[in-house]
Amino acid sequence: MSIIVEFTVPAEEFTLYETLCIVPETTVEVERVVAHADDWIVPYFWASGGDQEDFERAAREDPSVEDLTRLDQRDGAALYRAEWVEDVETVAYAYTQTGATLLDASGRDGRWELQLRFDTEGDSSAFWDHLEKSDRSADLHRLYRPTQPRMEGQPGLTDLQHDTLVTALSAGYYEIPRSLSMKELADELGVSQQALSNRLRRGHRTLVENGLTVNLTHEDDT
Repeated sequence: MSIIVEFTVPAEEFTLYETLCIVPETTVEVERVVAHADDWIVPYFWASGGDQEDFERAAREDPSVEDLTRLDQRDGAALYRAEWVEDVETVAYAYTQTGATLLDASGRDGRWELQLRFDTEGDSSAFWDHLEKSDRSADLHRLYRPTQPRMEGQPGLTDLQHDTLVTALSAGYYEIPRSLSMKELADELGVSQQALSNRLRRGHRTLVENGLTVNLTHEDDT
C-alpha cells in the first residue's frame, strides 16, 4: 500500500535556493515534473508574488536550474519550464530513484514544503536512508497511508493547503453567495489568483481522495 510523506527542506537541499533568497516574497509552486532520464528532470512551475523580472533574473543565474523558459502568464503568475541540474539530486533526484510521485511542492523564503507518494514502505525508507547518508536536513511533518489520514481535521493536507482552505472558509469564500471573490481572497493571502486556484484544486482533491474515498471503501466493506 502506498505511503504519503510530507516534509520541509531548506531550499539548498532541493532547488532554486539562490533565487528564493534573492526574492523571498516570491512563491514557487511545482505544477508537474517530467523525468526523461535518471539525470534529466524537467519541472513545470508557477511563480507568483514579488517582481517577475527580479525572479527571472535570479532564476537564470541560479546554479540549480538550466534552460528556464516562460510558457504562460496569467493573473500575476507565470508558468515556467526548466531543467534541474545534477547538483540538486539530494532530494529532487532521490525521489525519482525510488519511484515516488511528487504530489505537491511549494517554495518560498528559502524553504520548500514537499508532499511525496511512495508505492511501498520500502521505497519511503530507501528515500529517507538516502537523505540520512547524504547528511541532508529534512523536517518530517506527516507520514500516512492515503486511506488512513493520520491527523484529525487535516486528512492529508499540507500546511499550506490547510491554511489556504481555512482562510477561504473563514473569509466566506464558500458561502452562497460568496462574501469575496477569488481575486480578493488571493490578495488577502498575498498570492496570485493562479497560485490560489492551484492550492484550492490540490486541497480539494486531497480532501476527496482521503475523505470520500475512505467512506466509499468502508461502505464497500460492509
